This record gives sequence, C-alpha cells and structure tokens, in this order.
Amino acid sequence: MTKFLTLFLFLIAAIQVIKPLGWPGLKKRSDAWKLVAGVVCITFASLVLSALFQGS
Repeated sequence: MTKFLTLFLFLIAAIQVIKPLGWPGLKKRSDAWKLVAGVVCITFASLVLSALFQGS
C-alpha cells in the first residue's frame, strides 16, 4: 500500500509540473516541490511506523 501511495503522489507531482492542478497552494508549476516533500514525509513516517511495530 505504501508503494502504491508513493507512486500515486509522485504521479500527481509530475502532472503538476506539466499542467498545474489549480488546487489551493498548487497554482504554479514550481509548487510541485510541495507534493514531493509530502511524499517524502509520508514515506518516512510509514518506514518509522513499520519499524516500530515490526520489532514486537
């Protein structure tokens, strides 16, 4: 599920670079970094959570 979510969000970021989505905070092409930062945060959080629950 994490890989699917990461891939989906990276695709949204790629679409943002090609044609801005027009969502609040994503009006310009250069705002794609916000989506990529979100993907990195979600991936990091899922890795930390999986490591915490895998140890028990």
